[in-house]
Amino acid sequence: MTGASAFGWEVLGTALLILFGNGVCLANSLRSSASRESGWLLIAFGWGFAVFIGASVADPSGGHLNPAVTLMLAINGGVSWSLVPFYIAGQLVGAIIGAVLAYLTFKQSIDDHGDGNLGGNFFTIPAHPGNAWNAVTEFIATSALLLFIALGPSGGELGPMTYFGVAIIVVAIGMSLGSPTGYAINPARDLGPRLAYAFLLPIKGKSSAQFAYAWVPIVAPLAAAVFVGLLASVLT
Repeated sequence: MTGASAFGWEVLGTALLILFGNGVCLANSLRSSASRESGWLLIAFGWGFAVFIGASVADPSGGHLNPAVTLMLAINGGVSWSLVPFYIAGQLVGAIIGAVLAYLTFKQSIDDHGDGNLGGNFFTIPAHPGNAWNAVTEFIATSALLLFIALGPSGGELGPMTYFGVAIIVVAIGMSLGSPTGYAINPARDLGPRLAYAFLLPIKGKSSAQFAYAWVPIVAPLAAAVFVGLLASVLT
């Protein structure tokens, strides 16, 4: 795997992840959407399917789509450290592209909605203001995801079902652990759309991008990656 290949596949896979993930959130929220107010179950399954689609397409690079996954695998010897910057750059660029594509898909519905308070459809917003505890939540949820990838059946390798297995874990996290923080569990998934929302998307009267919170879905998942990576190195 070359750096350019890793970058390209991760851009493509992460763009699809965010297109479908932000898309299901917008479909649940926008006034003219046929699935408006379908609820948390729709969002949890929508994000799970988004992971399956994006990771499957990005299979040549391993379908990381997540800097925490890449860092954990690098610590555990699963990916070369020299490729890590290419993976993470691709994931961030792909996440920005995916958010823009989601906006373009729903442009007319966003304009018709009449309320620019749509940030939570693109990036995560916690239910409570205590960022220290929000970081604990993100650390635990991300660790659950990474433990499956690192230590699940055959190291998470389920043959053709590998990405389906990861998708099910994401659905489970969303349904059980996700409501306190919106379960970013992925620095690129949160930061990319947050940047796109703040600086690229021309949403009339849009709400704040809440950058004061943005460190939580970056630092906590990366801390979980170091923890699980080191643990997996000891146990395997």
